[in-house]
Amino acid sequence: MEQRPHLRPRQRRVALLVTALLAAVAAAFAPAMAASADEITIQAVNHKSPFNCNKTFWANNWIDSPAHSPQNTIDWQTYGSDAINGENVRATAGGTAYFYNAGSTSYGKWVQIVHSDGSRTRYAHLATMVGSVGTSRSVSQGTVIGTVGSTGGSTAPHLHYEQRNASGSVVTPVVEGVQVPYGSKKAITSSNGCSGGNPYTPGEICGSGYSQINTHALGSVGRIYLMYNASNGYNCVVTLKYTKVGTPSPVSATLQAEGGTVGSDSGSFSYYAGPVKRYAPNTCVKWGGSVGSTTWTSGWSHCG
Repeated sequence: MEQRPHLRPRQRRVALLVTALLAAVAAAFAPAMAASADEITIQAVNHKSPFNCNKTFWANNWIDSPAHSPQNTIDWQTYGSDAINGENVRATAGGTAYFYNAGSTSYGKWVQIVHSDGSRTRYAHLATMVGSVGTSRSVSQGTVIGTVGSTGGSTAPHLHYEQRNASGSVVTPVVEGVQVPYGSKKAITSSNGCSGGNPYTPGEICGSGYSQINTHALGSVGRIYLMYNASNGYNCVVTLKYTKVGTPSPVSATLQAEGGTVGSDSGSFSYYAGPVKRYAPNTCVKWGGSVGSTTWTSGWSHCG
């Protein structure tokens, strides 16, 4: 059984308390500044996908000519048969949302959310917004802020999405624990707004460098994720609970590389099972999991 990452609730609370204490000490010795929307207590912010629970869309941090402006930002685009036009857009993290309209140019209808650490996210080319232009409101992670459209300088429906630091500079986006570097395109499934409000993402559970390869819903009670790290050749499986979140109940995750033994993590857990990791470059894998009595296991797949 694989060792768990340091993400369990008690440890998460301790980490946040330490962060808050360090921020308080720093603030005590910092020069006084006028209050503004950008000056918010520093704490960790994790971003989920900006779409409804279990929706999968391409996160395209593309390079093109002329270059995407600003560079290192995501265009969320249609994946498979599920068209993105008209989809709900949700806050990827909580904060204060500000509503704007650039008309027929630039971002068109767009929202900026200032988060608890002073960082910001931007959501552009919206068809509709839940707030009037010039207003602001407090939002939680998962709050619907608008719908996908093609307003402003857009040629087709998509969601332009940015992550910026507290200084306003664009940073490499990390969504659902998965980094989307400049020039990459990744299919990412949303855990935002899922029943029970599970705060964890498969990317942060598996660790740095893992990207989603496949996923399977366990009805409405959970979802299994298959991740892969191209730099070290390891697959990783995580099962997230969407029922009885925060309360220990049966959940499991399994992974087997062809020719090897089955790795598993099962028990009565509050949020997830896993990570289960196996070295499997150019090797077929069988993966699965369960939440309560709902279970699923794949056939041999992803052999490349």
